[in-house]
Amino acid sequence: MAFPRRVEPEWLDSLPNEDPDAAASRRDLRRLNSLMWHATILARIFSAEPNSAKPRSLLDIGSGDGTFMLALARKLAKRMPGVIVTMVDKNTGVSEETRGNFSALGWQVVSVKADVLDYLDNADAASTDAVIANLFLHHFSDAALTRLFSRAAAVAPLFAACEPLRAWFPVAASRLLWTIGCNKVTQHDASASVRAGFRDKELSLLWPEDRRWQTAERRAGPFSHCFVARHVS
Repeated sequence: MAFPRRVEPEWLDSLPNEDPDAAASRRDLRRLNSLMWHATILARIFSAEPNSAKPRSLLDIGSGDGTFMLALARKLAKRMPGVIVTMVDKNTGVSEETRGNFSALGWQVVSVKADVLDYLDNADAASTDAVIANLFLHHFSDAALTRLFSRAAAVAPLFAACEPLRAWFPVAASRLLWTIGCNKVTQHDASASVRAGFRDKELSLLWPEDRRWQTAERRAGPFSHCFVARHVS
């Protein structure tokens, strides 16, 4: 039986970037992203696009330190050369090392420190080819997601996200993260993330009602929920 969605504060969001627990938790998140295969899931979505529709400009919302997008870029660079990625996050930024790794792939990075909702409210219509969110949408209430989706639909013809699956098994698994060395911040935030996660068609119901858009969402492995919205006119 499903349980209701509940959004609550996550500890990492309130810690300074230089805090040792925050740094350790970001390392944990990189490892968990790898275990959840989110870069692979999103890479398959973009690889399935016809060549004429493959994105040349991406907007990564809630991008953190950029290392997840770098993992995705490494899977896509051969099929999608010369991509420009705009990364938006109100807390963390992209290091010079990470920028250099993007450059080595032939991708260009623009890093913006801003609140994502404010950024989308002021972004030009049709200013990018695709918007990506990874473990980010669950931070928002349904009302805030409705606003975010409305702006994202105006900014790009493709939206793709990987989020926590809200189900009992991920809840149980999140309580065992100490066994693989995750710190107290990650343990707390993982459980909170699952409780704020998604299932079934919850995200599709929040996307703007417009027959020119097709949405799809599904369970992706034991821990994740994938959502894609595509403009088809």
